Amino acid sequence: MKKICVVGLGYIGLPTAAMFAKSGFEVVGVDINERAVELLNRGEIHIEEVGLGALVKKVVEDGRLRASTSPETADVFIIAVPTPNYFDNTANLEYVRNATMNILPYLNKSNVVIVESTIPPRTIDDFVAPIIQGDGWIIGEEIYLSHCPERVLPGRILIELVENTRVVGGINEISANEAALVYSSFVTGEIIKTSAVTAEMSKLMENTYRDVNIALANELAKISDSLGINALEVIQLANRHPRVNLHQPGPGVGGHCLAVDPYFIIEKAPDESPLISNARKINNSMPKFVVEHVEKIVEKHGKVAVFGLTYKGNIDDVRESPALEIVSLLKEKEYEVSIFDPHANQVQVSFPLSTFDVAIEDADCILVLTDHNEFKGLDEVKIHTKMRNPIIFDTKNWVKINSSSIKYYNYGNLYKMFEKQVTLV
Repeated sequence: MKKICVVGLGYIGLPTAAMFAKSGFEVVGVDINERAVELLNRGEIHIEEVGLGALVKKVVEDGRLRASTSPETADVFIIAVPTPNYFDNTANLEYVRNATMNILPYLNKSNVVIVESTIPPRTIDDFVAPIIQGDGWIIGEEIYLSHCPERVLPGRILIELVENTRVVGGINEISANEAALVYSSFVTGEIIKTSAVTAEMSKLMENTYRDVNIALANELAKISDSLGINALEVIQLANRHPRVNLHQPGPGVGGHCLAVDPYFIIEKAPDESPLISNARKINNSMPKFVVEHVEKIVEKHGKVAVFGLTYKGNIDDVRESPALEIVSLLKEKEYEVSIFDPHANQVQVSFPLSTFDVAIEDADCILVLTDHNEFKGLDEVKIHTKMRNPIIFDTKNWVKINSSSIKYYNYGNLYKMFEKQVTLV
């Protein structure tokens, strides 16, 4: 049985470690988060993901998965650490650097090193490989180095780790072959071998494609608001064309992929990426756009009940969530803000979280920023009895309202908000 060392036990590293353990490998997960390590060794998890808790519990009890704060000798090393942006939107590769440096004392000949972290083009060739070579190893002959980016959807990670096509980019052909062999232990989807730089770019373009198309939908929402048009109906009708698939507008783009990855391309080729750059600007402008519309329906010092801090529905991930910026902007404008999110973890956010009842008490508006299942059908009786003004502004087009006495706004009728402001004066 081969041994795998997974460095980074976050939203990708932990599920990946668990899947390899399920497949029969001895797996040690490494993280600097001592709480995460302690929980994992008890068979518990520190993140939310469908099915992950039960899987981790089983493989830990079976003795195939354990955690440590430092690496160990292994046959395969998988680096799955964060790659955030600096304030100037250039890639922060310090976590990748540290992870690579930390495994050096444990490398042996014929080891396979795989970087799963999302990284700018040429990071494997120009950044990771030199670190390992600097320790005296011949890359591609003694140590097999590859980039294999994750491509999974939160909430379906355990399914998609198995079923999705996997792109394996080796620094040379034998490195790609060795890495592909590792993933073939449980991946049923097609495993495609290519170069490291091509794998890096393909991952970035997958998320950039989505970011650019969301920007188009968000720009449509702004144009429709200006012209008095139902943007959601426009999208629905345009998508009846067999070759059109417009995305849905929203409060902005969050998560560690769509809100970050396009900058990795812009950083490497700024003059050649104006479309990608402008899409980022459009999506980054949406929190301000949302707050400007809150101002149309809620007077200054009024109370806004924010529903949802996570960047997407039914997960606990708040990384890069536009909701965080929206809450900050509302507070800057002196609104009272109360937040209800049944999935967010208080230790992850600086804003205090409330219950549904506390959040809507004397509120002037419910601002829906996340499409959690719990928000699909809200208690309309409580909305009527507890809220000062029963108004919902749904930036996700998610809530289903039956009562005609509850004012409901989404991106289909933003232009009608001013009418409401007039009646409140």
